[in-house]
Amino acid sequence: MDGFVRNKLTEWKLSDWIEAFEAQEIDKESLYLLNDQEIDQLITKAGPRVKFKDKLKLLKEEQNTTQPQKEAVNTSGQSPVTAQHSPFLLHYQEQDQQKLLNSNIVPHQDLPSISEKGKRKSELEFDECQPSPKRQDNCAAGSQSETEILSDVKDIMRRVSQRLHGRDKLSAFLKDKIKDLETEKRHLVGVFGRTGAGKSSLINAIINKEGLLPSGSVSACTSVMIKVEATNGSKYEAHIEFITKKDWENEVQSLKLALEEDDDDDGGNGDCLDRDETLSALYGEEWKEKSTHSLMDNKYFRDIPEFQMSKIKILESDSAEGLSEKFVRYTRSESNETEEVKRWYWPLVKCVTVKVPDNDFLDHVTLVDLPGNGDSNRSRDQMWTELIASCSTVWIVTEMTRAASEREAWDILEGVSSLLGNGGECQQIHFICTKSDHEKPDDINKVKKAVMNAFKKRETITNHFSEDSFQVFTVSTKEFLKGENVNPDVNEILKLKEILKNLNDAHSETSNYVSGAHGILSLIQGARSREVVEQKNEVCAVLEGNLSIQHNRVKKAIEDITKAFEQHLREGVEKSQNLCERKLRSFLHPSKTRERSFHRTLKYAVRNDGIQKPRIGKPKDLNMILASCLTESIDEKFRKTFPNDLKCGNFNGAIDAFSLSTDSLIEKYKNVELQLTFLQTEEKKMKTKLNKTILTQKKLIYNSLTETIRSNMKGCYKEAAAFEGPGTLKRMRDTIERHVESKKYMFEEAKNAMLEQLNDLKETVLRTLKKTMEESIEHSLKTEACSLPDVLEHLEMVKKHCDELNGDQDEKKNS
Repeated sequence: MDGFVRNKLTEWKLSDWIEAFEAQEIDKESLYLLNDQEIDQLITKAGPRVKFKDKLKLLKEEQNTTQPQKEAVNTSGQSPVTAQHSPFLLHYQEQDQQKLLNSNIVPHQDLPSISEKGKRKSELEFDECQPSPKRQDNCAAGSQSETEILSDVKDIMRRVSQRLHGRDKLSAFLKDKIKDLETEKRHLVGVFGRTGAGKSSLINAIINKEGLLPSGSVSACTSVMIKVEATNGSKYEAHIEFITKKDWENEVQSLKLALEEDDDDDGGNGDCLDRDETLSALYGEEWKEKSTHSLMDNKYFRDIPEFQMSKIKILESDSAEGLSEKFVRYTRSESNETEEVKRWYWPLVKCVTVKVPDNDFLDHVTLVDLPGNGDSNRSRDQMWTELIASCSTVWIVTEMTRAASEREAWDILEGVSSLLGNGGECQQIHFICTKSDHEKPDDINKVKKAVMNAFKKRETITNHFSEDSFQVFTVSTKEFLKGENVNPDVNEILKLKEILKNLNDAHSETSNYVSGAHGILSLIQGARSREVVEQKNEVCAVLEGNLSIQHNRVKKAIEDITKAFEQHLREGVEKSQNLCERKLRSFLHPSKTRERSFHRTLKYAVRNDGIQKPRIGKPKDLNMILASCLTESIDEKFRKTFPNDLKCGNFNGAIDAFSLSTDSLIEKYKNVELQLTFLQTEEKKMKTKLNKTILTQKKLIYNSLTETIRSNMKGCYKEAAAFEGPGTLKRMRDTIERHVESKKYMFEEAKNAMLEQLNDLKETVLRTLKKTMEESIEHSLKTEACSLPDVLEHLEMVKKHCDELNGDQDEKKNS
């Protein structure tokens, strides 16, 4: 490792990872060559890893900008491209050189010129003002695909950024704006269902990889989460992320202690068997005779050094079946007990990410095979919660024969509805009934109607989701994978594929990028004109007046909504204080539950901050139960204020209604049309960015009610968890009841915490609106331009692409 790498890691505030880079002998040259897989292995924590990738990307861009690329010359003295296409290249190079001579731009002194022998210029310098032959051929053949358009426009903006050599404020502002264009949205589709319902087979069928996920790979009670996404490589990969060794030590200790308590109580139930199975998977029968400390011996983890080093383990194969055979021991399979495998590692696994090559359905979509109840391990449970809250679509998979009445499927959906709805960003729930082989259309319709009626009766779910967001599908993966004639009215796998295709549709990303690029190029070209100072000043005054009016309108709309929330929450506090004892009693004294059995249940709950996660059945969270009157008081208002479907508009559409009225100004002030076009695109981009920020923050705001209650209850959980011996159950109950009675003010605290976060969000929104548009107005109409390149031809091409994309979108709306 050289000083350059050490200095960069220190500069980027990533010095904690110097040792890892040093161990792998990463020097300056190899730093620039690192790929995503190697970075994942070097930096095992997501936060630092994201920062590093972003910094490395900027470093590479900086290197490309300041150092002209070297020519790759073949034995004939020509570059490989020149040797194949010299007539085209020479034509464009001569045109390009002449344009540079005629313009006010001075070429970089280090750039090579075209020699008499026909050597081409640097690839960065080539084609500064002309479309490449490839792009010209595409245009001539007809309209391009959105992927091609996006690629073309990104190429244009890369070259424009390299031509912004000035050190003035406007050039720096423009370069930053070009960098900000790069965004990518991945959609998470969460897949839930009990063992044997057909989740794995459904995922295999959807992505046309029959042997990828083993049958029964994740059951409703299993902790392993499996993400399925695309890879740019040619091999199938499984990236296995482990919990920490310390987490595992704590879990082993907890499992052994719980089993000892079960033995003392003469119990023996499903939870007990599950704990036994977890320990036996890794240790066989050895765990029964050894201490927790002994079970941490390195010999048990010799085959997985990545676990001990807190690194991601990567498995590769040329086929889906081959990869499945390799990673099956890291997931929980129904075939575990029958296969001759010495040791199973699924108890140590946090998440498995399966990467599939050449799969268009997964370009912008990740399918997440999720357990239904979260996990007792805190790091796994935190990831489970975060993934659910990030799902834009959820599939609930159940068998056709009992779809409407299967309790487990509905329990799962009810258990996660608040995490998906007001506490998440889910827009669609798809209830998928499997094994529809040989069913008649009439029977299919009866099942769908019964499921829809069952949905309407589930108030816990309908508090967060309307009927429009709930759809029922019937599928037969067996029939589909056989390649038999599929009746689309009975077997709707093709409809699910179409849904994924629409999620994958890059139109939004392409449209936003191209629109933003159009605005930036408009500003560059418009700023080159110095003849309209008076008109600029006049427009500036109008825009600043409009900004002030619009800013105040948004402020009033948010403040009105906040006042409404305050009133709802005040009612929720009063109700919570009146009903908390009744709700607490229903949790502490459940009907039809033996005292001995409940002793174990409550012991587990107080050790896990009030959360009870049974092997089978609904999980219960005492904090959510106590906060339920508060959340119920705002659920409907919250869903309308912060809809997961962004088309409905946050804050009753106040942000979407924000407008500087640039359309009417363009009609009046033609001389600054280009600058106003930039402001128009900046306004659109700013709204998109704000809506994403609100979507993230609203999850924290909604969940703050429960989190405040949890924080207030932690003391009594800790006290109750310490009790042992005779009378423990009574002492735990008494402690919790006394604590709640003495802390009824915590409901008022929860209300205030939520209102404070709402106010913080208001300030963020208003500050972003004002700052973004003020900066954009200043740089487009007040800042003096120094030496900006002529981008007229690029502007015309990007405008043409903009018109194409808008035309396609209009056609889709009208069709």
